Amino acid sequence: MAILFIFLLGIGNFAMHKAVLESRHPLLGQMPWYVHMLGGRVSMASEFLILLAAMLLVANSHSTWWGVGYLLYSAINGLAAWLIITRRV
Repeated sequence: MAILFIFLLGIGNFAMHKAVLESRHPLLGQMPWYVHMLGGRVSMASEFLILLAAMLLVANSHSTWWGVGYLLYSAINGLAAWLIITRRV
C-alpha cells in the first residue's frame, strides 16, 4: 500500500516539475547549465531516480519511514512549485 502511495506522490511530483519547467520563470535562467540539458530531461530523470529509490527502499526495508520522507520531499516540492508558478519568488 505504501508503494502505491509513493507512486501517486511521484506522479504529482512529475506534474509539478513539468509545470515549473514550462513556467519560463526568470529564476530558471539562473540555474546551472546541466538543469537545461536536453530541455529539462536530465532534471526529470533525477526526479525519476528519487522516486525509484523511495519505492525500492519502502519495498525492501519494510519501513514506512522512507515513505514519510518522500511525503515530506513532495510537500516541499509542492510549496516550491507553487511559489515559482505564482511568481511569489
